[in-house]
Amino acid sequence: MAAFLGACTSTPHAPGAAAVNGGSGAAGAGSGTAGAAGGHVGQPGQVSSQQFSGESPPAAPREFRAAWVSTVANIDWPSKSSLPPARQQAEAIAILDRAKSLHLNAIVLQVRPSADAIYPSKLEPWSEFLTGQQGKAPEPAWDPLAFWIQQAHARGMELHAWFNPYRARHSAARTPNSRDHIANTKPQVVRQYGKFQWMDPGEEAAAQQTLDVILDVVRRYDIDGVHIDDYFYPYPIEAPGANGGEAALDAQSNGAKAELDFPDSAAWQRYQQGGGTLDKASWRRQNVNQLIEAIYGGIRKEKSWVRFGISPFGIGRPDRRPPGIQGFSQYDKLYADAELWLQNGWLDYLAPQLYWPIAQQPQAFPVLLDYWLGQNKRGRHIWPGLYTSRIDDTAKSFTAEEIVQQVDVMRSRPNVNGHIHFSIAALMQNRKGVTDQLKATSYPGPALVPASPWLGSEAPPAPTVAVKRHASGLAVALGNVQRASQVAIWARYGEEWRFNVVPAGRSEVVLTDDNGVAARSVVVSAVDRLGNESPRVSAAL
Repeated sequence: MAAFLGACTSTPHAPGAAAVNGGSGAAGAGSGTAGAAGGHVGQPGQVSSQQFSGESPPAAPREFRAAWVSTVANIDWPSKSSLPPARQQAEAIAILDRAKSLHLNAIVLQVRPSADAIYPSKLEPWSEFLTGQQGKAPEPAWDPLAFWIQQAHARGMELHAWFNPYRARHSAARTPNSRDHIANTKPQVVRQYGKFQWMDPGEEAAAQQTLDVILDVVRRYDIDGVHIDDYFYPYPIEAPGANGGEAALDAQSNGAKAELDFPDSAAWQRYQQGGGTLDKASWRRQNVNQLIEAIYGGIRKEKSWVRFGISPFGIGRPDRRPPGIQGFSQYDKLYADAELWLQNGWLDYLAPQLYWPIAQQPQAFPVLLDYWLGQNKRGRHIWPGLYTSRIDDTAKSFTAEEIVQQVDVMRSRPNVNGHIHFSIAALMQNRKGVTDQLKATSYPGPALVPASPWLGSEAPPAPTVAVKRHASGLAVALGNVQRASQVAIWARYGEEWRFNVVPAGRSEVVLTDDNGVAARSVVVSAVDRLGNESPRVSAAL
């Protein structure tokens, strides 16, 4: 739904951030904005209710904190199609600066809305949601994905590239499919389904197209993750035609209304004629399973540090549900066997879209959360999707407190160490004060992304560190940061330790004084792309 709407003892809060100014060697050529090539990345005096004191600081706080940025139908970015590149870049920077100020550490950017691209590709056309016309390149030329990656990394944030695996044309599209769109180059694999065009998962060429597109991005771009959403086979629509999808959130059962069957009879008949023995539903699930396994294996062969995440619909298969849980079955309707993907380790993180309130019994947030934790026998990351955009002006609106409380529920479970907000628009607009509340109560300071030890656990070497008095604070010189993407810094102000994270490309940072109180010592470690942390080193005046 992150796309179709265009998911005990509490873990201590992260400590307040030390105020940091960038020095020479800042990562990335910025646009002159704070946080890109320097500037404040934390304000002095941001102290959480839990303060850390003592001779040594605690372990670095760990939590994946992300937001989806939808490009389909211009839900989040760019705000309108065909904006000039300078405006699109300014909007991207505003999103990243808001995310950084909120102490998020990742963005999940939709790069393939509907068999199209928001980056230059030889495999699929430019998206109309970027340039106003499918197949039309930006003028002047630029690479939006490269820009997002560079600007995210310059702020010490991850960038995960989000792909819709099968959708070929969205109902919000207004311009014709271009000559190089798959509906024209391989029309035999594209089906019309209601107001959408869909690549048939039963067609090998359709699955290969998606795999090729994803691996092309993995090879060419310095992304931190590949992400796919909840669209496998399409959400059913009522026969003979409706839009479909949104009703799944509110469905109390799988419904008795007649549904339009997905038109995949040609592929199904070939499967049967070739000796296939599965029933049709199992065959459809097998088609999706084969693509999931191929994506995971393909990413591993290309770049070991790029994580693969999936954000399925949040309710599990009917035969495994906890008592009292009701609703739409992705297993039977989308042919998505998310439990199997977890069981087989075909992903690095699962972000089930838990888009219901804590107190809504048929889809109770805590019960669904515990269900997915129970399915996670291989210890992958569970980073649920939160329906933050449900804070709106409708009768079904969430309160801001609902989202804050959902974060608290997740932190009360020992095996949940992250979450993703759908979508960034709600945080940009600070709907009903949700951004302010999250910053004050949930995210008072930065956090590192949790490590993924099954992908590699070798720690980078310890950095070197030296300190000296600077006119406005403590200058920290950093060195020997090979194999690191970030540097974690604990700074001691008086008796209190404060935490911050900077990109590893910086050779010096300045910890500014706080109302005349100077940082007097630091503890520093290097962190690699998989979240592995080096031994700590310390320095003091």
